[in-house]
Formats: sequence, structure tokens, C-alpha cells
Amino acid sequence: MLLGGLILSLCANASAPEDAVTARALVSSLGRPAPARTPFAEARFMKMLDEPLVVSGQLAWLGDDRLERRVEHPNREVSTIANGEVTQQREGREPRTFSLKRAPQLQILLDSFVALLGGDASRLEQAFTVQHSANNAKRWTLTLTPRDAKLARSVSHIEIDGSGNEPRCMRMQEADGDLSIDLLGELAAKMPAAPTREALVALCQGG
Repeated sequence: MLLGGLILSLCANASAPEDAVTARALVSSLGRPAPARTPFAEARFMKMLDEPLVVSGQLAWLGDDRLERRVEHPNREVSTIANGEVTQQREGREPRTFSLKRAPQLQILLDSFVALLGGDASRLEQAFTVQHSANNAKRWTLTLTPRDAKLARSVSHIEIDGSGNEPRCMRMQEADGDLSIDLLGELAAKMPAAPTREALVALCQGG
């Protein structure tokens, strides 16, 4: 048993650097010139609600640390992250601005989305521990775990599913059990009328 465990440990340590190189190459291939925009449809599953909240619109990386989340359905709302602040503009209301430090989920969205669309593997590794897995030659998943202990108390991890050099989904698992699943790009149009966690995970993974 001891010898077998040692062999397994050595094999795991040998494959770890190779996996890290693969993950860095993948992230680099995802880079897009700013502004980079993609449609999204999000279903948020919350313990306090019987049905998920579903919104759709467009995510945009505007360059540097500037991110825009434009919700077009069911209501219109624009959230912009820039210079450490979040500005929310809802239809029929005055704009609201607050510090990004008050919104850990948005901080994590900023770190992950900017690093991915910018193809910045170094930034991603600074903010997260990164695990890479692949189902076949095209399908892959990146699992991102926040390094910052304070952020980790809010968000447990993010899983990003993709195909080739296109991210398909972002799944944000919050520490309290709530879950947000974003369908990205062309997949956004396939959000079911009554989404379930299981159906969306299958869709994200190519099912």
C-alpha cells in the first residue's frame, strides 16, 4: 500500500506541471481584443426561492478592469465596473454607485471574466487556483477557486465549460449554496423556459 501510494503521488506530481501548462495555453487562446462582447442568459438558483431568477443580455469587457453587464430581459439594467466602483442603472430609477469591495460576487466575476477575455493566464492564477479537465479533444472545464479567503467565504468556486477556444458557460457556486449558471455566446439562446440545475449543467457540458 505504501509503495502504491508513493507511485500515485509521484505520478500526480509529474502530471501537475503539464496540466498547468495546458491550462495556461487554453486561457491564452481565449483572449479577445477589447471591447469584447458576448450574449448571456443567467439562471440563479436561490434557497429562498422556489424557481430560479432568469435574466438575459450582454456581457462586455471594455479593456483594463472595466466590465459591463447589460440586462435586456425581463427588465433593463446596466451594471458597469470601473476604477473599483460599481454603477447600476435601472430603467426608471436614478443611477446607484457603490464600492466593488461591497460586492464579492462582482469582484470574482471581474477577475475571472477579464482574465479569460484578455487571455491573461497570469492574472487568473493570481486570483484563483486553477484546475483543468477535458472530456475529449474539444470539451474542457476550468475550475477556479478564489485565493482570497474573504472572497472564498462568499463564492466557493467557479466552473467554466468551453469548446475549442470558446467559453460556453460560467457556473458560480456560492458558499451559502446558491448557484448562478450563465450560458454564453450562441448557447445563451438555448436557455430553457423552466431551467433546472441538472438540465443546464448537461447543456454546458455538451449534453
